[in-house]
Amino acid sequence: MASQESLPLYDKIWIKRKFQRTIDILILLLLTSLLSFRLFSIINNTFTIPWFLAFSCESWFTFTWIVILNAKWSPAVTITHPNRLLQHRVQELPRVDLFVTTADPVLEPPIITLNTVLSLLALDYPANKLACYVSDDACSVFTFYGLVEASKFAKFWVPFCKKYNIQVRAPFRYFSQVTKSEEGSSEFKQEWLQMKDMYDNLSRKVEDVTRNSLSFKFEGEFAVFLNTEKRNHPSIVKVISENKDDRSDGLPHLIYVSREKNPKYEHNYKAGAMNVLTRVSGLMTNAPFMLNVDCDMVVSYPKIIQHAVCILMDSKNGKDVAFVQCFQQFYDGIKDDPFGNQWVAAVEYIIRGMGGLQGPYYGGTNTFHRRNAIYGLDPHENHYGKKGKLSEKALIKQFGSSNEFVKSATHAFEGSGYSSSNGISPSNLIDSAIQVSDYGYEDGTSWGNQMGWLYGSISEDVPTGLNMHRKGWRSECCTPDQTAFTGCAPGGLLTTMVQQKRWASGLTVVFFGKHSPVMGILFGKIQIRAGLSYCWLTNWGLRSVFEVCYAALVAHCVITNTGIFPKGFGLWIPLTLFVIYTIHTLQEYRSKGLSLRHWWNNQRMVTMRTTSVWFIGFLCAMIKLLGISDTVFEITQKETPGSIATGDNADAGRFTFDESPAFVVGTTVLLVQLTALVVKILGLQLEANSGNECGLGEMMGSVYLVVCYWPFLKGLFARGKYGIPLSTIFKSVLLSLIFVHFCRIGVMS
Repeated sequence: MASQESLPLYDKIWIKRKFQRTIDILILLLLTSLLSFRLFSIINNTFTIPWFLAFSCESWFTFTWIVILNAKWSPAVTITHPNRLLQHRVQELPRVDLFVTTADPVLEPPIITLNTVLSLLALDYPANKLACYVSDDACSVFTFYGLVEASKFAKFWVPFCKKYNIQVRAPFRYFSQVTKSEEGSSEFKQEWLQMKDMYDNLSRKVEDVTRNSLSFKFEGEFAVFLNTEKRNHPSIVKVISENKDDRSDGLPHLIYVSREKNPKYEHNYKAGAMNVLTRVSGLMTNAPFMLNVDCDMVVSYPKIIQHAVCILMDSKNGKDVAFVQCFQQFYDGIKDDPFGNQWVAAVEYIIRGMGGLQGPYYGGTNTFHRRNAIYGLDPHENHYGKKGKLSEKALIKQFGSSNEFVKSATHAFEGSGYSSSNGISPSNLIDSAIQVSDYGYEDGTSWGNQMGWLYGSISEDVPTGLNMHRKGWRSECCTPDQTAFTGCAPGGLLTTMVQQKRWASGLTVVFFGKHSPVMGILFGKIQIRAGLSYCWLTNWGLRSVFEVCYAALVAHCVITNTGIFPKGFGLWIPLTLFVIYTIHTLQEYRSKGLSLRHWWNNQRMVTMRTTSVWFIGFLCAMIKLLGISDTVFEITQKETPGSIATGDNADAGRFTFDESPAFVVGTTVLLVQLTALVVKILGLQLEANSGNECGLGEMMGSVYLVVCYWPFLKGLFARGKYGIPLSTIFKSVLLSLIFVHFCRIGVMS
């Protein structure tokens, strides 16, 4: 029997899904059969431009399916053993720095950020090993005020959670689930009521201050926020609360950070904020590991750090793990996921599949990072401490001009970790922290280029993870039985579309940039299969071009009475492909306990977002890559805690529209398909050329798109916010008429 010391801290088990593999291969064979049929037809002199375009699109779809099949082929489950931590040569639990980012007090209300912070402060981990840093990119006095008040509440909330082993430690989540303290001792009931009253009072104070902003007094510790602007203000670093006695049963450090901003300088969105947090935390606490979460991602499992540390500190398999990714899940999700935000099937089949390769991609939140990997070391350098032997001049060139920070980086390289162990507290290092938060500090350094969070894309997470994989690091999924983090899913159609457009734009820039997975395979240490799986993620924008082209081809064929699908027996190839793919995806959703409605909502939204906002995102990315204009970062609006659960959001699950350009492309796709069907029904098609007339395949494709865009069809006739605005309809009608005009001119000429 193996001794406790020889047992691993985590195990990785690969899953063999033979049935799914068989169906995946069958779909691939059908795709290649369709391509072979088209190629044979082209060789036999039946070439037409629509036929060639269909062949090009289907070739891309086949490549995309190969990418998906590759990613799904070797799924793995990671099993951690936190009970072995202290018995497995880990004499002392490592320090962990906690990062929370927020950027807009309106779209991301302070009460959401406070709940995330409170859930982090209440983690089941020694408090003297934790420090929580909050980055406020809006420099909002209301966010700072809320954090000050939350730190006072935390002195009661954290002991209450640990005393009674409360699992859900974000107050709004806990009190929304437990509406009455009907169970437990009389002491628990009394303390429960006290906590409920204190949290309600905290919520009222924060909401009142936010609502009555003009009456706020900028005095004392708030005076520094007077006359500051969101995009023009100095660096502000404040230690809100400090564990001065280094007590394991106290509260973690809580530090507020708002980096300097100037309208004349580029601030690199969230990536810039994360790099500032990395430097400030390196000065003040210098933990070897860092957890970053978005402002709405609350902790749902208080022992999650122990599980992540098991992976990062395993003596055999953890040495080359750069980051540990926890899956993103959501609270108060709308029934049957009408906007396709919850990603249940993608997590289970794609991301878990990537976990069986070089590891999952960095998802931007719920991630534990190894500080030395963020600092640019590769696994070999991290193990042998090569960087720690660099000259001070070389370190200053890479890390910046702060001697204090360079010293802390050297401590990190050497594995000595906490640079302030000589009695210096975080409050003694505020001046140095302000220095590394200034906008000009990174000039001439490696920040954002070779180390830290990388710049150049508004989807900073993916290139940052790719850069670490390129250096030879691995990543791992952390999948404890309990959900580790839960967040706020977009609550409406517009919010969903804005988020999807931002992702598509940022990922397209990555796909065509120097940090693309292809470059990582050719010139880095990214494994071929791992790099190929990254293509599933980074080619969202390019995929939209082929899907929009295919949708336009279908309508073109119906309008001009031409065909792109085989006739006779050959028609069974695309029909069989469609039926088997539909049954296959339905089986994947049903195996996860999801409803038929949930499946259809996700299938519909995949089509809608691919042929609309992903296409817009692709165009925005191309404009950026050509140097014509830069991408605008759009923040996803977060729902106020409990708004959905309490029924305050009457629009939950309903499609609402406005004049956003995100709806113009979708409405145009719908009107083009409707026009094509009307032309067919009224017999207004042109005469068939050489017997290659429009058939069942083209009609079915057009009808399927109309069914997918059914909410838009209803929006054409609805009123108010549930109806598509007349200006959007006018633009879409104009674009549709232009399309029809060019279809007829092309055929007649």
